[in-house]
Amino acid sequence: MLEKKKGIDIVIEIGGITTADAAKQVFENQLDKEHLSRIQQIKNPEVILKIANAIVLCEPETVYINTGSEADKQFIRELALKNREEAGLPMEGHTIHYDLKNEQGRIIDRTFYIANENEKVSSLANKRLRSDALTEIREKMTGIMRGKTMVVGCYIRGPAGSPVSNPALEITSSAYVSHSAEILYRNAFPVFDKEVDRLGHFYTNIHSEGQNRLEDLPNARVFMDRSFQTTYSMYCTYAGNTLLMKKGNHRFSVDKAVYENRANELSEHMFITGINGPGGRITWVTGAAPSGCGKTTTAMAGDHFVGDDLAQMWIAEDGTIRSVNPECGIFGIIQDVNWEGDPRLMEVLRKPGTEVIWSNVLIDESGVPHWVGNVEEPPLKGKNFQGQWEQGMTDKDGKPVPISHPNARCTLSSSALANYSDKAEDSKGVETRVITYSGRDSDTMPPVRVAKNPDQGVVIGACIVSAATAAEVGATGVKRAPWANAPFIPGALGDYMDAQFRFFGSQKISADKKPVMAGLNYFLTHEARGGESKKLIGEKKDVKAWLAWLERRANNEADAIETPIGYIPKFDDLRKLFKTIVNKEYTEELYGKQFSLYIDNIVAMIDLQTEAYGKESDIPPRLFEVLKEQREGLMALKEKYGQIVTPSQLEDFNR
Repeated sequence: MLEKKKGIDIVIEIGGITTADAAKQVFENQLDKEHLSRIQQIKNPEVILKIANAIVLCEPETVYINTGSEADKQFIRELALKNREEAGLPMEGHTIHYDLKNEQGRIIDRTFYIANENEKVSSLANKRLRSDALTEIREKMTGIMRGKTMVVGCYIRGPAGSPVSNPALEITSSAYVSHSAEILYRNAFPVFDKEVDRLGHFYTNIHSEGQNRLEDLPNARVFMDRSFQTTYSMYCTYAGNTLLMKKGNHRFSVDKAVYENRANELSEHMFITGINGPGGRITWVTGAAPSGCGKTTTAMAGDHFVGDDLAQMWIAEDGTIRSVNPECGIFGIIQDVNWEGDPRLMEVLRKPGTEVIWSNVLIDESGVPHWVGNVEEPPLKGKNFQGQWEQGMTDKDGKPVPISHPNARCTLSSSALANYSDKAEDSKGVETRVITYSGRDSDTMPPVRVAKNPDQGVVIGACIVSAATAAEVGATGVKRAPWANAPFIPGALGDYMDAQFRFFGSQKISADKKPVMAGLNYFLTHEARGGESKKLIGEKKDVKAWLAWLERRANNEADAIETPIGYIPKFDDLRKLFKTIVNKEYTEELYGKQFSLYIDNIVAMIDLQTEAYGKESDIPPRLFEVLKEQREGLMALKEKYGQIVTPSQLEDFNR
């Protein structure tokens, strides 16, 4: 179990400020009259102690209290330009930010949970004992903001008033980080005390890029103190390592769901979107996928956008599952975003009127951003993530240098999107009827399948596999990606899985409101289905048909074929949906390729998961029971029909 406030609070131990009076003295010594009057509006004693000790630790030249006013936002924009963390572009409101050359993603090798003695931490994560972390933070962060401006922001991760929102402090010397926070999160300065009192907690994030030099990168560290819900980040610039309200605080929210509110709350790496159904209804969908596996594309394919990355979920008093987005903006991977697959996003990126921070893309000589997969005329030269670039460039190994890094991003407000839903700011959340899980699976699962029961749905999430993505520095190959959330699960994986089984199996969920839980897979290749090409079967826009079928299924308007791994669509339903939703002819030949079960591949996947989870401690037995049931069912099919089983054979088997 996780014990809150166990051991020493590192920032207070180093700063030495333990009383409200001492904190006020720090503010009087460090803040000018204007900002002193601002900080005096914050009354919560724990909040002011965190801020005061961060000041003592980091030793900034000046402290700026950001209230979220338009004047404050403009100050931060101008500071980012002055500090050369961003550069202006010709399109109004657009800037470009480049991360350090060797820090284009999360530094997973230098990211640690701060652990107390005998405290369990996820087997997939790194940890530092509290005493060692204290020494390292004292060494590396003392005086790290000398000569710099510390910006203090008070935010809330989720709509104010929601039962699962989380207040958070963002304390940083990086104007780029503050600028990003103003786009991605809700500045809650006027109501921060009220929200902290209502919810009974807050997160603290302390970051400094130091001198922002490549030679300092070996000293980069990200520490997450679960006991005191505080993160520390130093000598790094990539938002995944520095904008700690994102994945750093997501980890604390996972802890809260697993250890404080198990069976009633979840914190997930999921998009939230609404799908229009017949008769004017809207069916709300959440979905998990690792970075670079189509999560933003799927979110944008919906008719009513709420979020593309994170979801806080809970069981409401009326027996429904509700979801809110902790964020109010998009920090989205830009590779392969184009007019054909992502017209709504392209509209705001290529036309004036939206504030956008670009990162690690190429800027041509006219100041226009370019990226891999935009399906536009490529530039001849420009500047990108590694410096000056021109067509035909190769790296030291002779490999072509792409125009943009695979993890290049765009940061913008969700409200800029044409399909943005005002439900995104509803503290009651949206009623969630469909939950999807997907990875990057080239040869195994069909494009869409629905779990037969909640336990099987949990197992679909537990068994996501994916190619390693550019969001993690140094990660390669194909790997397991449970719930697409594994990097952000601080505690034991068995505890998290138990929370999933309990939540979706809860008797509090009304029988007529139980969600459809489904697996999605956009990455089947022709090669895996008897062809020679490594190209994908299908197109980006096909996701609209899969979502439309799930919407009908959730509302009891679509039949299905039963298989050992769940229910799959019938051809006639898909043919109609492809014609009406995607304006595309869907053939029986394509249906057969996509929805035939390749038994040996699926069994191999089940065996991989069974073996891997067998090495973990305290995994709920129900996981192994479900996998065993599926394996036995698949082997019975193989015995009758052979290694490849078609949809018509599945129907015959069920008669």
